[in-house]
Amino acid sequence: MGHPPSLFSFPTTADLAPNLRTYILAAQAESLKRHNTFRVAVSGGSLPKTLAQALLSPPNPENPDDKPEFDKWEVFYADERCVPLDHEDSNHRLVRQEWLDKIPEDLGQPKVHHIDVGKLDDPQEAADSYEKALVSVFASRDSVRVPGFDLLLLGCGPDGHTCSLFPGYPQLRETDAWVLAIEDSPKPPPKRITLSLPVVVAAAKIAFVATGEGKQEILKKILETDEGRQLPCGLINEQAGDKVSWFCDAAATTGITFPRRGSVI
Repeated sequence: MGHPPSLFSFPTTADLAPNLRTYILAAQAESLKRHNTFRVAVSGGSLPKTLAQALLSPPNPENPDDKPEFDKWEVFYADERCVPLDHEDSNHRLVRQEWLDKIPEDLGQPKVHHIDVGKLDDPQEAADSYEKALVSVFASRDSVRVPGFDLLLLGCGPDGHTCSLFPGYPQLRETDAWVLAIEDSPKPPPKRITLSLPVVVAAAKIAFVATGEGKQEILKKILETDEGRQLPCGLINEQAGDKVSWFCDAAATTGITFPRRGSVI
């Protein structure tokens, strides 16, 4: 690893949210300047609720940069469960309920790329279909080695997994495919699709959001031990380096000696 990831720790999630907003909107500004669109992949779990806190607060009228331009966003899923879109286990349902459906009309609506509901019985077919969707957005498969997301917004599981990349699973060694099938997830539901590790680490920016006392042990392991550096979150830290930022609260970072950063931008 070259430069290490950035660790930001805030007293509470309420303090974290406006700082995450600043970070996301800075990434939005860079992307719109570069190619007039903002391509983001998100996970499920507790992340969508935090995203809503961060992004749905009223813009600061004195700061023209403090406004999401959602009509220029394309939202993808870093992973998804092979269930109908209205199923309680669906990341799309969660993201829609917690965030997308609450976006005020005047901020516009992002284009959302969800799993192909016609392929739910076969995770490999679902993965292939989602990869084809990425190809259609990010240029032809032959000309682009991996898609270049502008920002990934990810969570961290208590075992160090992220997306649906689980510790010890062979999918972590995949070097070619963009989207992978999971048939036997260690947590239900078993059938899923996920972005591959090379796609994750190729993103321009990667933000993990990890909050609460329950994240304290795994966060310390990932940031401070050799064993933790081999977990999926640790591999992303190692391979993407200073493109990675961790947004945490005090409950998650108590006892961690890894250096904190001060200002988000």
